[in-house]
Amino acid sequence: MQDALRRLLDKQEITEVLTRYMRAVDRGDLDTLRACYLPGAVEEHGGVYSGPAGEYVDSIARTLTHPKAVTTHVLSNVLIELDEAGTTADVECYVTAFARVKPGDTLTVARMLDVFGKVDGRWGIRHRRLLWEWNHDMERTEGWIFGMLVPDPSALHRGAKFPADPVYGS
Repeated sequence: MQDALRRLLDKQEITEVLTRYMRAVDRGDLDTLRACYLPGAVEEHGGVYSGPAGEYVDSIARTLTHPKAVTTHVLSNVLIELDEAGTTADVECYVTAFARVKPGDTLTVARMLDVFGKVDGRWGIRHRRLLWEWNHDMERTEGWIFGMLVPDPSALHRGAKFPADPVYGS
């Protein structure tokens, strides 16, 4: 029973690292994003980037923190397979991502194949391999449910970049 509980807690911690990673990307929270990786981690980002994870974060930092950058990343189908020692895990999850880019909006689904490690009692990404599954580019039309949500969209409470977003206590 004790071993089963430890394994469940480890899986929950790994899931929380994945969730924090996605929040950090969407909010432009670079420190939290970096903390999701273990020292020396490798990022293989689907043919776009391959190398040290820290350098990957550096390469996308300006885009993530840009005040007009709008992204939403949603995790699903999280599967975590722990090794017997409870110090390494193979993790697969799907990511559905919406991004607002200059020509329009884009919706993408990818899978992340991660190797997580537990170092000094903390789970983190040791190696990530992202695989693109599909993408749909769309014209930009923002009507907030065709104007049915509110007549004036400026009245809506909106999310913000780090540290201004309410999740950071602002």
